[in-house]
Amino acid sequence: MSLYSEEEAKKILEKVVRFSKADGCEVNLTGAEGGNIRYARNSVSTAGENSDAILVVQSYFGKKAGTATINEFDDASLEKVVRRSEELAQLAPENPEFMEPLPPQSYGESRTFSEATAKINPDFRAQAAANSIRLAKEKEVTSAGFLEDSNTVAAMMNSKGLFAYNRATNVTYTVTMRTNDGTGSGWVTRDFNDVSKLDTSEASKVAIDKALQSKNAKAIEPGKYTVILEPAASAELLRNMLFNMNARPADEGRSFLSKKGGGTRLGDKLFDERINFYTDPWHKEVPAAPWTPDGQARKKMDIIRNGVVKNIFYDRYWASQKNVESVPFPGNAILDGGTASIEDMIRDTKKGILVTRFWYIRTVDPQTLLYTGLTRDGTFYIENGKIKHPIKNFRFNESPVIMLNNVETLGRQVRVSAGGGGVNFFLPYMKIRDFTFTSLSDAV
Repeated sequence: MSLYSEEEAKKILEKVVRFSKADGCEVNLTGAEGGNIRYARNSVSTAGENSDAILVVQSYFGKKAGTATINEFDDASLEKVVRRSEELAQLAPENPEFMEPLPPQSYGESRTFSEATAKINPDFRAQAAANSIRLAKEKEVTSAGFLEDSNTVAAMMNSKGLFAYNRATNVTYTVTMRTNDGTGSGWVTRDFNDVSKLDTSEASKVAIDKALQSKNAKAIEPGKYTVILEPAASAELLRNMLFNMNARPADEGRSFLSKKGGGTRLGDKLFDERINFYTDPWHKEVPAAPWTPDGQARKKMDIIRNGVVKNIFYDRYWASQKNVESVPFPGNAILDGGTASIEDMIRDTKKGILVTRFWYIRTVDPQTLLYTGLTRDGTFYIENGKIKHPIKNFRFNESPVIMLNNVETLGRQVRVSAGGGGVNFFLPYMKIRDFTFTSLSDAV
């Protein structure tokens, strides 16, 4: 058994806390069930399911802390892992940045669980893959896709009386379609808490269309272009920006939010006034857990409002050093959009480039958030309001800070996962002027 109910999890955690002989302890219990299916060359290659539960105990004596883990939950095993964490704590050096566990907190009700997603089974995964493969064969293209679903519980308790519990589900799907001559490629990603919103046939059709339309791409000169970025293209850049909005590096002069002469850019207008970027754990499209891994309560909060930096993130230690309230890192991020569709944006573009996605993004200058990367899986030249032809891929050099100052149009929003970090995004299609492409890439 890996998915413990709130009552079952609480009983286990209470037992662990009672075993503790340290100055204090914090216990985290996580359980997960899920599965996946992978296919390539129009055939399923791997599929599987997983189920596991892990208990993590951190004991502390003063500022010395030790951590031990276990996945057996009988009384003898629970007491053993507590003793082990205490032994390690006694051997550890003092941590000058140690923060004692929090007292009880108040959390809002979670929206992260979907019964439909929790009920996904191998037959569902097989049918989802079959729907995509069938369409690929009909259009004589080659498919490669991956679907992964998860059903998780997370619970924590500490010796000061804090208890938190959350149950969450997620399903992620990506598919690449390649033309059989190797010159065209299309790609789509989908990510939801509720699997009833996922249609692998719909996603596959989009990828197939892009693959067929991107055959025999032509080279055009690098330079500054107006671009229409699909949400999957902008997500990775905005993720990198979000993860660089912590207060400590800003205070220490290591961030794009550092102010010359000291201090941070909190309260400064750094972006176009139409940029409203915020977090909301109860957002219906991208709900997040109402508490952080260290037990802090999340809340709806502006990050950027009308282009002004309204909040940066303070962990508990750095907040104590600066004598301010801690501001925990968010579990989701939403960028306000508009009503324009991608078709509307194309019609309103005299000369520009449509980008499906970026990949292999790397940092060039952390203090200006300058990044480099490549376009991939469908890049198209727009002229006089129409897609004229596919183009060869580019390398770009651009900063999301500059990008969000060069906004022409914000369109409809789409949920998108931006890789690691546990943060889902709800982002608009964006039309950006003067986006910098520096060289050509021969990769499809």
